[in-house]
Amino acid sequence: MKVLDELSDIDAANVVRCARTLLRRPLLRADGQDGELLPLVYRHRFALQDLFAGLLGYRLVVERRFARLYKAGPGADSTRGVAGLSPRGYAYLALTMAVLTGAGRQVLLSRLVADVRAAAAEAGIDVVDDTADRRALTAALRHLVGLGVLTETEGTVGTAGQEVQAEALITIDTDLLGQLLAGPVAEAADPARLVALAARPGPRGVEHAVRRRLVEGPVVHYADLPADQAEWLRRNQRRESALLEQCFGLYTESRLEGVLASDPEDYLTDLYFPGTSTAARIALLALPTLLADCGEDAEAQDTADGRRPVPLARIREVCGQLVEDYPAAWSRQVTEDVDRLVEDVTGLLERMGLAVPDPADPGGWLLSPAAHRWVPEPDGDPEREAPPAPQAPPSWSLFDDEEGDA
Repeated sequence: MKVLDELSDIDAANVVRCARTLLRRPLLRADGQDGELLPLVYRHRFALQDLFAGLLGYRLVVERRFARLYKAGPGADSTRGVAGLSPRGYAYLALTMAVLTGAGRQVLLSRLVADVRAAAAEAGIDVVDDTADRRALTAALRHLVGLGVLTETEGTVGTAGQEVQAEALITIDTDLLGQLLAGPVAEAADPARLVALAARPGPRGVEHAVRRRLVEGPVVHYADLPADQAEWLRRNQRRESALLEQCFGLYTESRLEGVLASDPEDYLTDLYFPGTSTAARIALLALPTLLADCGEDAEAQDTADGRRPVPLARIREVCGQLVEDYPAAWSRQVTEDVDRLVEDVTGLLERMGLAVPDPADPGGWLLSPAAHRWVPEPDGDPEREAPPAPQAPPSWSLFDDEEGDA
């Protein structure tokens, strides 16, 4: 990359470190996580702006108090989002941001909640003042608190999973609020158009579109790309691998069906697999069976892009068997409802790019060939290990004299 080649080794390493931080935290604040790197980001802001604009077509705004990396939207992909925000929570997040633009520097929580609900009614959204609705609104407000847009000056808006509290004084950071929206709202006539515009490729078209997929997603399948993007990636696979490693510290693995980009330090990973949760461990242990036991002609059943169809009933059977075989290994709260467990397992595999719904089988799934990468390999079967050969005792000891006399 020309930007890095023109820098000293130390400066180039610092630029890469800052780039990785901005990919992980697109809104970097001095008082937030990794905020100690903001002065370094500010120092190398021109190199970082050139790097992101050239490689990914992203716009980077850097000021003394914060840095904002404007990424592309995920498009129609609904598997990536803020943990804890339901669809209704996202609706409240958008409504709250709209209300905050005219709220000034400070606002009472009760007034903010009333204005948000009034905006929801004006937008044609049914407002039901029940526990689920109040928790969705709380989740949206807590997300804005986490971003630093809202500060709880007196009182609190509540905690995750709880309802909005009775009263609090909220301070609004209007500078940060103005930096949140990445999509071109003024150009969109409806929500679908806004999603499409936010996900459009960068100035270099195919190059930016494919590289964004490699950087932002765990697995990229050729079959999921348009024909021109798949062809471009096949032609430039080696060059892209070297570029991603040099600029972002990402390592790529190439398969016949696609490319996987991973971070050996796990810093850029917001979704861990294998993980420590019950659903993640059951998903890992279920993979060998789901990939291998679909009958003698399993490979013949695979789709053209190498994905293996698995009925939902089979996934439930395998997960249920793991719960039954090792009851003490799992969280009882998670495994009480096997159907909910199956939803968690398949949802995790879908977010990892290892499974997609099967259009030919409602409820069924198609497992990616990349899932073979995570099939656990046992250390060995102790019953089949040969015992160590007995060693002959020594023919002499320290108590023997040199002539061997007793």
